[in-house]
This record gives sequence, C-alpha cells and structure tokens, in this order.
Amino acid sequence: MRYVILSKGDAKSEALKHKMMRHMQDFKMIEDEENPEIVISVGGDGTLLQAFHQYSHMLSRCAFVGIHTGHLGFYADWLPHEVEKLIIEIHNSEFQVIEYPLLEIIVRYNDDGYETRYLALNEATMKTENGTTLVVDLDIRGQHFERFRGDGLCVSTPSGSTAYNKALGGALIHPSLEAIQIAEIASINNRVFRTVGSPLVLPKHHTCHIKPVNHDVILTTIDHVSVKHKNVNAIQYRVANEKIRFARFRPFPFWKRVHDSFISSGEDV
Repeated sequence: MRYVILSKGDAKSEALKHKMMRHMQDFKMIEDEENPEIVISVGGDGTLLQAFHQYSHMLSRCAFVGIHTGHLGFYADWLPHEVEKLIIEIHNSEFQVIEYPLLEIIVRYNDDGYETRYLALNEATMKTENGTTLVVDLDIRGQHFERFRGDGLCVSTPSGSTAYNKALGGALIHPSLEAIQIAEIASINNRVFRTVGSPLVLPKHHTCHIKPVNHDVILTTIDHVSVKHKNVNAIQYRVANEKIRFARFRPFPFWKRVHDSFISSGEDV
C-alpha cells in the first residue's frame, strides 16, 4: 500500500504523523508523495481540505482518511489513540470507498475566452474586493433567474452544507445527493430590489452562471483559498464530474455527525 500523511503542523499532529510512519514502515507500507493510494490527514477538517486540494488532480486513484487531533470533524473520523488499529485495517483490509460530490467552479474572463477551473469540497463564495454591495445577474440553465444585490453568494456541496452554508440558513443535504446549494449572504430586499430570499438547491444536470454587473475585481473563495479575479465575464457553478473518495473501515453516518456536532456529543437525556 502506497500512502502519504499530511499534518496540520502543530506539535501534537506532527508527533502522531511520525508515530504512524514508524508503524507503517513496520508493515512494509511505502510512503509515496507523488502517487499515493491512500492520503491520510492528521489534524482536522481544514487539514483534510488542504490534502484534497493537493491531490485533486488524482481523485480517481486515491482515497482519503482523516485523523482529528482537535475537535470532532465531519471528514476526520479517527482519534489519535486509534492509529494502531487504523494502520492494521489499512494493511489487512480491503477498505470500502465512499464517494462525495464536488463543486466545479469555472471563472470566465472577458479576455479572449480565457477561463480558470477549480474544484471545491465544501463551498465557494463570491464577493466584491472592497466589501461594497455585490450586484450580479444569476442565470440557471441558461435562463435569467434574478439580479442579486447583497454582500455575496455561497455555493456549497452536500458535505459542505454543514459549514458556512448552515450559518447562512441553508439546508443540510446528505452527501448521497448529487446537488449544489446557493445561499445568499446578506441580500438587499426592499420595495425596489428583490431576490428570492431562500437557498436554492440545484441537481447535477443544472448549471448556474453568475455574471458581475460593473465590478472590476471579484473576490472568490474556494474552500480555504481566497482568489481575486479581474475582468470577469461570468462564473459557472455545477456539480463536478469528479468525486472525492473516502476510505471507510467502519461506519461513519452523516446524520450522527450532524447530531454530535450541533446537538449533543453525549447521550441524550
């Protein structure tokens, strides 16, 4: 088994990483940063997001597993004291692969049809550079839907629906559903300007185009990465053809994670 371990970088995560590497060498597993079969993140969900972006070019050839050294994560499902068990499972077992949908973002510019493509595991946001009101036209499946005015827009994946999207009042969507969700960030609604005022859930075959109105610079985030874009014609969002693959060695139910994260981590009383 070829593996790579990515650490959050703090003392606890680094110590755990080196402990795991020693054990994995004992099992004759091969560290391979270029072509791993399994990508192990040690830290939290943020560390796994970084691992995803580092290996997003080879999603069909590797699977991810997370060890959380801090709070319970939605992606990191193993605890530090369980690493020996995990290593034995990796060595001895044919792990189950669970696939989650991803978000494809294509930024198209006014310069000769040039475009940039991104993938997001959690969400992508769109705002102005200086915090002024964002004014954009939103088209769905090639038809105009609305002109949005507000602080910005957040487009999330099902697994990312528990993150920023939830704070914006969006719905929680099970990752078995191939969809994206568009949530408003502080929209302007009055007698003159109106938006739908509700999150939109688009299925896989629906594409959304968002076109800036008189904005020279658009600030986007792709998960944890911020990128400024100039001279943007439109940004396209849709469910990506690629999926992230998680290595599962035991059940890790989505709704239990939601319950433990937002309702109670202990026994109900």
